[in-house]
Amino acid sequence: MEAPETSDRPLRGVAMDETERDEFLHERGIGVLSLASEDVAYGFPISFGWDGEHLYFILLQFGEGSEKLDYAATTERATFSTYNFEDEHHLRSVVARGPIEEVSADDTDDVTETMFENAQFASLFPHGEPITDQPRYRLVPEELTGQKGQGHDT
Repeated sequence: MEAPETSDRPLRGVAMDETERDEFLHERGIGVLSLASEDVAYGFPISFGWDGEHLYFILLQFGEGSEKLDYAATTERATFSTYNFEDEHHLRSVVARGPIEEVSADDTDDVTETMFENAQFASLFPHGEPITDQPRYRLVPEELTGQKGQGHDT
């Protein structure tokens, strides 16, 4: 099954401009990354970094295998979303779509620095199970849209 074409659909609500999207991505630091393998989707909450051009993620592996890494290896086009909902008039969301790729070892320090600039980290690590891998990934947005509620300045 081919993915539906989404770029020609108009946004509903109030569109964010590029500056608003950039500021929102810098302040959020958490969202949902959705990957796919054939016809099975896999979405999970994740911390992210935004450098103004790419979204960065660290996909931690505990033990022998990782469902996230398995899906990342087969995903051609990922979707990432983040949002903030205060009330029906004060909400913001950003959705990014594009290829996801592992970052080279030469660039991992830059990814780590970007992550620590604006990512929010949860302590959801399993006790007694060591981290066995922590590859860095980058989503290259081909589509990047943002919406806001009418209670935000327009």
